[in-house]
Amino acid sequence: MKVAILGANGKAGSAILKEAKKRGLDVTAIVRDAAKITDGTPVIEKDVYNLTTNDVKGFDVLVSALGFWGDVSEFTGSTQHLIDILTNTKTRLLVVGGAGSLFVNPEHTVRLSETPNFPEAFKPLATAMGKGLDLLEAAKGLNWTYISPAADFDAEGPATGSYVAAGEELEADKDGKSYISYADYAIAMVDEIEKNAHPNQRFSVHQ
Repeated sequence: MKVAILGANGKAGSAILKEAKKRGLDVTAIVRDAAKITDGTPVIEKDVYNLTTNDVKGFDVLVSALGFWGDVSEFTGSTQHLIDILTNTKTRLLVVGGAGSLFVNPEHTVRLSETPNFPEAFKPLATAMGKGLDLLEAAKGLNWTYISPAADFDAEGPATGSYVAAGEELEADKDGKSYISYADYAIAMVDEIEKNAHPNQRFSVHQ
């Protein structure tokens, strides 16, 4: 299986790259600076907006692990561009999403980012990532999956090798904690790459 990872040198992207290579997948990194990929992985050196259908049509799966901490509107712009170049192709788009757009009630009327204790500093980012999900849900002729992590998404946490796949509502463990490490999230992402268990839907993962 041929897999391309956009943002493969970021925290989430590098964890997914490592897990995919460990399983023997044919992986290519798509990054703006090829010098940042030092493990011998094949590289396409391009900004997301310069990617074309020709660049990605040979891949079975394109993972978007892009992070935009400056201009959060880039989440919607980049997602729309990926939709444009992948529509009516066989390449599946898997997106590293956010937890802020997960619902906190059974009626699915209140998102985590809309709750009183959600940090103000993260609201613009959560809103933008949620709009990216809206674009995917409205897309036609696209094979996509959006994976939201738990509320506590830990870059330094260990790989336990286990996770729980949940739906669109924020879930927690028996202690009331919503947590997953980047390493275990990467395992969930590569499982989805291999199994395509959640086509054209968003799901979430937690410990």
